[in-house]
Amino acid sequence: TARYFDTKTTEPISFFLSGLEELLSWKPDSDGDFNISAVPLAKRQPPLHSQRPRTLVCHDMRGGYLDDRFIQGSATRNPYVFYHWRYIDIFVYFSHHTVTIPPVCWTNAAHRNGVPMLGTFITESTDGGKICEAFLAGGEEAYRAVSEQLARIAQHYRFDGWLINLENVLSAAAVRNLPHFLRHLTAQVHSAVPGGLVIWYDSIVQNGLLQWQNELNGENRVFFDACDGLFTNYNWKQENLERSRELAGPRRTDVYVGVDVFGRGEVIGSGFDTNKSLRLIRQYGLSAAIFAPGWVYEHLGEENFLQNENKFWGLLAEYLPTHSICTLPLATSFSLGMGNSRFLDGKEEEAGPWYDLSVQEIQPLYPEHEGRLSTSCCLQDAWCGGSSLRVQGIIPSGKEHVATRLFSLQMPAPPKLFLTLRYKLEGPHADELSVGLELTTWDSSTCHEGNITSLPEPNGRHHPRFLPAPPPSLAKLLAVCNHGSNGWTSRCYELDLQGCSLRDLSLLVSRHQHSPQETSFTCLLGEVRVLDAASTGVSPPQVQNLAASQFWWQ
Repeated sequence: TARYFDTKTTEPISFFLSGLEELLSWKPDSDGDFNISAVPLAKRQPPLHSQRPRTLVCHDMRGGYLDDRFIQGSATRNPYVFYHWRYIDIFVYFSHHTVTIPPVCWTNAAHRNGVPMLGTFITESTDGGKICEAFLAGGEEAYRAVSEQLARIAQHYRFDGWLINLENVLSAAAVRNLPHFLRHLTAQVHSAVPGGLVIWYDSIVQNGLLQWQNELNGENRVFFDACDGLFTNYNWKQENLERSRELAGPRRTDVYVGVDVFGRGEVIGSGFDTNKSLRLIRQYGLSAAIFAPGWVYEHLGEENFLQNENKFWGLLAEYLPTHSICTLPLATSFSLGMGNSRFLDGKEEEAGPWYDLSVQEIQPLYPEHEGRLSTSCCLQDAWCGGSSLRVQGIIPSGKEHVATRLFSLQMPAPPKLFLTLRYKLEGPHADELSVGLELTTWDSSTCHEGNITSLPEPNGRHHPRFLPAPPPSLAKLLAVCNHGSNGWTSRCYELDLQGCSLRDLSLLVSRHQHSPQETSFTCLLGEVRVLDAASTGVSPPQVQNLAASQFWWQ
């Protein structure tokens, strides 16, 4: 059990496996159950297997299993967090241990935001060579045992597959079996994990030598053909992209072109110039694998991390196709899963740093328009959790309002929606402004607001009606209507739609009076909810078979 609990504090921790023996002898153990993800992978649009170029993020930080290993959180000041989930497709947790099982807090945060999570299977140098010979150079039962264990581990801990990274020379016998191993592993993962993935890192070539190709070509194609994708090495040029696209044919989005944010070796662009690499990759319609974006935290320091993180992802945003939410209810308090205090109902409950990615809430888009609009995380004040969303911008002269996109949506609109909002206006112009929500729908001749006789809204913009008091049946759920507290304003709205398809949810900041001057605004968002009226009256399922174990009273 030493593996499952921290030796100093006895708290449950996330763990890895070292060597072939530990992998083959692994079996489910109730002490390890803390590591099972409790959050199913949320649906999103478009799905992963659409033909759109994807973005994979590979997180490699100081050997991994840092304070993120504490399953029940820790009191870490200025921890590393990731929250640009709307912009990415796949997240890989990477370390140099043989079998990297992603810390469960990462899987929970990724899943809540609709992103699949992969672990890493790695072998390196002499020791790695011995591991590979042991399971690849013999008969098929040896490599099948490894692939079955890897699939079982992903299924048991409820993450979504593996990055396979073999960085050592292979004998002729071992490399002959390698495509069979990859094919078997991929089939096992697909059957054990719905939507599961196996991605191969560009290292070994078909004769068993370790030769990074920086492209898909005849030397590594046999491995690409045996699994779900190739993650290329980082030192490519434009002609490598051209050849990769040519050879991949209809599978070009399964080529993930590696971009090392630390810029080791000869690269096109890294750090705050990573966008140069992305621009080229997208010109060829290929997917991208962004390696070690923790550069922002490690290289620039943890003090201004959130600011630098928004800058880094803001520069890449035009090359990152975003994802839409496709199910209701949608409810979030924007919490990052960290903070300098814990807030509840707008009040500070407990001062002091904390870090627990498992409780990170659904994250929005983070739109940036140079000098006109910025969205960021505010740790100084929150409705619930550790942070709120700060939207700062300018209403230009002659304009009545500004709409800031929070979420992209893609689903049929239910006939009746309830929306709730908690916010706080700050700054010198707070009294001159009002705040609301705007829902847009996709253009359609069938879409009407209210009843069938109403006129279609111009360009599909709907402004839900303010609801001063909730209907009696929903009094409990919508208790927020008009009950502000601790400086936060709470509002409820309703919207009736017929034959519509939802497109965007935006924050609307308006001026009371027309003005020739521009007006600056700062609005903190504490919570947003979008609810389908039909399902709000349904009572939640009753908890069954509750059991508790492993108590330690303090």
